[in-house]
Amino acid sequence: MKTLTFLLSTVIELYTMVVLLRVWMQWARCDFYNPFSQFVVKATQPIVGPLRRIIPAMGPIDSASLLVAFILCVIKAIVLFMVITFQPIIWISALLILLKTIGSLIFWVLLLMAIMSWVSQGRSPVEYVLMQLADPLLRPYPQPAAVDGRYRFLADGAGIAVVRNQYGHRRSAAGHR
Repeated sequence: MKTLTFLLSTVIELYTMVVLLRVWMQWARCDFYNPFSQFVVKATQPIVGPLRRIIPAMGPIDSASLLVAFILCVIKAIVLFMVITFQPIIWISALLILLKTIGSLIFWVLLLMAIMSWVSQGRSPVEYVLMQLADPLLRPYPQPAAVDGRYRFLADGAGIAVVRNQYGHRRSAAGHR
């Protein structure tokens, strides 16, 4: 039963990340003619498309996609808590799961962007979208000018900060410093 719970939880979290990626791409005004962007839109359109007709966008934020991500987090919380602990704290857990998934998505985008800046020979479609996604997050922070114009140092520092934020609380909660 735990294996099924883990599998279902992982599939829900991955799809939630794709839906949140769609929200983030619209907020960052990424190029939607890019093949990677087309994949994200096609993967989320069957669920998000009908809701977009009913729920209007809130400025640059696609509220229908955000609602789908929250509903997926509610489903994940139901799966986790009803199978494991039988406690009815679904709504708070769903919100925390959504925030954790957003943090994980930011971490993976920054990490992939940093890795691709080290090993990439040229601009791939995925690298271009990753740069468009990270630009609004990294723009407020000054950075030394790189020779090739990539975000090496700032993305590395931001990735370390996200990892510390996400996983560092476990050590401090246990009393280690």
